[in-house]
Amino acid sequence: MSENRMSEDQPRLAEHLISRRKLFAKLGAASLGLAATGTLGLTYRFLSPNVLYEASPIVNAGKPDSYPLDSVTIDVNSAIYLIHVQEGFFSLNAICTHLGCMTVWKPDLDVITCPCHGSQFSREGQKLDGPAPKPLPWLKTWMNDDGEIMVDRSTVIKPFEFLRI
Repeated sequence: MSENRMSEDQPRLAEHLISRRKLFAKLGAASLGLAATGTLGLTYRFLSPNVLYEASPIVNAGKPDSYPLDSVTIDVNSAIYLIHVQEGFFSLNAICTHLGCMTVWKPDLDVITCPCHGSQFSREGQKLDGPAPKPLPWLKTWMNDDGEIMVDRSTVIKPFEFLRI
């Protein structure tokens, strides 16, 4: 009976077996499909724009009357100091020239300091102490037609060029 049963199962097994030719055909089709998918993915990445969207380097600092005389105001979002002195207005980059840390204004010491590595700068951006190799850069500052102070973070100017109002 066991022989009879085996002979009955053999046709069923033969139905589920795949021929060698069909196996290689299916493997080839699957590999072509995988290669086509990869090619389409790479083509999409190549054709899609690779743009870095950054904020405008031009900052509107507002009306001059909102800055009292002898004030140092930091705009943390744009990393600038707007300073109002007797000679006029000027702005400094608030990023330390040592390793790019955000500096802070210490009014009790009358200095700008880097909390990371201890560099200190005067109100005019001159290096006083620490590992910073250069002073804080002065940034282009002007008045727009509406009477607001504008600062261009991308344009460094010579020190002591004040915006006189």
